[in-house]
Amino acid sequence: MPYAAFRSIGAYVPQKVLTNEDLTKMVDTSDEWITKRTGIKERRIAAEDEKTSDMGTKAAQIALSRAGIAAEDIDMVVCATISPDYFCMPSTATVIAANLGIKNATAFDISAACTGFIYVLEIAKAFIESKTKKNVLIIGAEKLSAITDYTDRGTCILFGDGAGAAVITATEDKSEAIVDVHTASDGSFGDLLMTPNGGSGSKHDALDKEAAGCYMQMKGNETFKVAVRTLTQDVRDILEANGIQSESIDHFVPHQANYRIIKAVGDALKMREDQVVLTVAKYGNTSGASIPMAINDLYESGELKAGEMMLLDAFGGGLTWGSALVPFAPLK
Repeated sequence: MPYAAFRSIGAYVPQKVLTNEDLTKMVDTSDEWITKRTGIKERRIAAEDEKTSDMGTKAAQIALSRAGIAAEDIDMVVCATISPDYFCMPSTATVIAANLGIKNATAFDISAACTGFIYVLEIAKAFIESKTKKNVLIIGAEKLSAITDYTDRGTCILFGDGAGAAVITATEDKSEAIVDVHTASDGSFGDLLMTPNGGSGSKHDALDKEAAGCYMQMKGNETFKVAVRTLTQDVRDILEANGIQSESIDHFVPHQANYRIIKAVGDALKMREDQVVLTVAKYGNTSGASIPMAINDLYESGELKAGEMMLLDAFGGGLTWGSALVPFAPLK
């Protein structure tokens, strides 16, 4: 039976930095207010002509190079994004595949907001274990600045741009295998975090008048409460299901949405400070790109070693959530 192995990681962040001080010139806020409530100090913002696919392509190129796998050997590309290049089609995944010279491969996007990378990880695992695919490129890429209202201080302080990618391949070695992935959703909470207009539920002649509805809108307090409760339980469930204790996890990589959420979940799970990976201060919330960007920082710092176990954990609009137990299994 083939297993799915997490072979490599790569990421890209835009050059422009948007600091808390910059935001004080745009909305009624302060560095102290933002830092206290979110832990965010700055975030990256894509150039006006820089698309989600451009960032995803750069992250993917790094992941492919580190995996030692040629683009022509990739037989599936899946991109998690809520800020695609195009509203309907083509998918961002097909654009990235074309940029990389990948032809005749399955390519598609998924929309699961901040949980997107865990969703595409589960998709890759399922396709490989079913013997349908052998080498899968998964990407989380977001240009959230394109759907952020910079007059709304409740949301504009949170979001940034960037991309992360990983190569998942088939292996016969069970010790390299992705242990488990849990994903779930509850659409009854969909109004807590959404972009209400712009889809088929909106009249086309109303879009000019309701342009603000195409930006992200969030009920922050309600989202915080549901996120902490849901994430804590989901992680407990995946650890218990696989007979793993939290203290044996090498790296806890949560979605980088808000430091207060990360700390609340980490404390509830009795995670040590040295286990928890934090990048929220310098990147903010990059939705589906958040987890792979955090893994990449861990890798580039030299702290991620072959065989070490990562526990991934995310919660996003939909509402969606998920967790994964993933050993790092580089080929070289």
